[in-house]
Amino acid sequence: MSQPSAICPNCGAPIVFRWSSAIQTTCEYCKSILVRHDVNLEKVGVVADLPPDISPIQIGTEGVYNNAAFQVIGRIIYSHDVGAWNEWHLMFGNGASGWLSDAQAEYAISFLSQPESPLPPPDQIYRGMEYKQQGVDLWVTTLTEANYEGVEGELPFQYWDKERCRFADLRSRDGRFGTIDYTENPPLLFLGEFVEFESLRLTYLKDFEGWTA
Repeated sequence: MSQPSAICPNCGAPIVFRWSSAIQTTCEYCKSILVRHDVNLEKVGVVADLPPDISPIQIGTEGVYNNAAFQVIGRIIYSHDVGAWNEWHLMFGNGASGWLSDAQAEYAISFLSQPESPLPPPDQIYRGMEYKQQGVDLWVTTLTEANYEGVEGELPFQYWDKERCRFADLRSRDGRFGTIDYTENPPLLFLGEFVEFESLRLTYLKDFEGWTA
C-alpha cells in the first residue's frame, strides 16, 4: 500500500507521510511546519535550529513494546531548568499512536487517554496530590514549567508556536506513569509505564561521540 504524499507549499519538495493519520509534519528541506487539510498542506511556521541532542533515538528508529512493533515518526522538544527532553511520537503497526518520553536516560511509553473524571485545573494541582485513573492510584510527583523548543516529523495534532508549557507528572508505586499536559484546553491526559531502554529492542539508532548503538 502506497504512503500518502503531498508537495511542500513553501519549497515544492515532496512530502511523504509514514502515518496516514498525521495532522502535522515538517519539511526536511526548508524546515517549514506544515498542517494537513485532507490532501493539501498549509505552512504555519518554520522550525528554528533545534537544541543539541544527545539521545540515540531519531526519526526512523524502530522498536517493540508489548510485542507490538513501532517506528519513531516525530518528536516535540522541551527544555527546563535542569536540561531538555524529547517526546517521540510512535506509529504502531496497527495504526495506533503513542509516545516515548526520553528524559535524562529515563524512558516511558504512554498513550492519550480519556479521563474518567475531570482533570484538576492547573492552579489547583500540587505535588503529592493523589489522582486515580483506570483503577490505578497515581500521585503527582513533579510540576514542570518547560520551554517549547521545536518539533520534527509527523504529529497527531497541530503543535507549534508554543511558549511556556506546564506539565504534571504522575507515578504509581508499581511503575505506572502519567502526564497531564496543560498546553491544551481542556488539558490532555497520557497514561503508560516506565520502560527499560534495552526492553524496547531499538534499531536504527544514532551514533555520536561517547555513545555507539
